Amino acid sequence: MDKPTKRILSGVQPSGDLHLGNYLGAIKNFVTLQKEYECFFCVVDLHAITVWQDPKVLADKTREVTAAFIASGIDPKKNNIFVQSQVPQHAQLAWLFNCVARMGWLNRMTQFKDKAGKNSENVSVGLFSYPTLMAADILIYLATHVPVGDDQKQHLELTRDIAQKFNNDFKTDLFPIPEPLIFGEATRVMSLRDGSKKNE
Repeated sequence: MDKPTKRILSGVQPSGDLHLGNYLGAIKNFVTLQKEYECFFCVVDLHAITVWQDPKVLADKTREVTAAFIASGIDPKKNNIFVQSQVPQHAQLAWLFNCVARMGWLNRMTQFKDKAGKNSENVSVGLFSYPTLMAADILIYLATHVPVGDDQKQHLELTRDIAQKFNNDFKTDLFPIPEPLIFGEATRVMSLRDGSKKNE
């Protein structure tokens, strides 16, 4: 089987209302990327449940994000658009990656520290292991490139580390080492309410 050379995986969380940051930082770029790459665009609802979500609201928000993908110009006939939880292999591969990743790697994730704050003892294990699920999202499709904002670069580095360790441990070249695609504008859209925080 030939490995892909230009394949994208990216996703948007359905955990709140869609905002300018989602559009400028992600969805607008997806429309451009579909012209040059084989694309997998995912509504990452499993990532959303690292904090409590009302199931009905989450289902509604998941449909909204999917509709926004299509309304923004992503062609569902040319791209793979799907909901993360509908593909159980994401969670299955994440478990294998939990066994490959090292605690020290995850302890260095600054986004976990930012989100957990002083309550790190009371947050979900899912929030801590979020980056291994992100690695599974990317590597399950053998993605070669991942559009990332400034706040996700560290998670992509972890994905690269997991891919390299898996390949080394099992003497394979199964997983590509994905490259980041960082766009010049709107890589981190800040909240209009608090300019020191990312828009969420």
